[in-house]
Amino acid sequence: MSRIELDRVGVRAATPGGPVPEVTVLRETTLDLTEQRIALIGPNGSGKSTLARLVNGLVEPTSGRVLVDGLDVAKKGREVRRRVGFVFTDPSAQLVMPTVVEDVALSLRHQVRAREARTAAARAVLASYGLDELADRSVHTLSGGQRQLLALAGVLATDPAVLVADEPTTLLDLRNARMIGDLLFGLPQQLVLATHDLDLALRCDRALLIDDGAVVADGAPAEVVARYRATVG
Repeated sequence: MSRIELDRVGVRAATPGGPVPEVTVLRETTLDLTEQRIALIGPNGSGKSTLARLVNGLVEPTSGRVLVDGLDVAKKGREVRRRVGFVFTDPSAQLVMPTVVEDVALSLRHQVRAREARTAAARAVLASYGLDELADRSVHTLSGGQRQLLALAGVLATDPAVLVADEPTTLLDLRNARMIGDLLFGLPQQLVLATHDLDLALRCDRALLIDDGAVVADGAPAEVVARYRATVG
């Protein structure tokens, strides 16, 4: 497993035109994450997505440092992003090419230089996720579940060591949410999962409860989920 370290990490954000110039998004946090599956839970605006995005540099810390396998994300961002894949809540943030096969091929542009070989590799990736029949379809014609599966396939095509998923089932119906959840938990990669789905959180090896920008509980998922449920009645 990879090792993700947050060393006294804090995040503040500017608020142009607001009553104060800055707000604290994540309070000073120190963590050592080595488990295969780690859940980040908490209410909207708690800071869990910020914590997730720190792992591959989508958010930069205001103070402290984030390390992935000893690599400082702020200093070695490109190298870290080769090791850490990120899946957004809304796949529209990731699907940028016109067709399904072109989108996966884009992910492979650094690994496979020759165009024909890259297209063939992309089709092989699609086949492994049951998407091969959709290869030449427009990404805009896909269902929500198909779009999220395609977004995952594109990220996993590069074989990252760590997958960070930011509420990947929130926009899906129950059937597709279960499908994506089962896929995530069948992966060999280390998984950092920010989620409102407490059933998914319970399947993890460790859970962090984040509230008001702070980690307020950290440990066995059953205990952390129970504490969260108690706070919301």
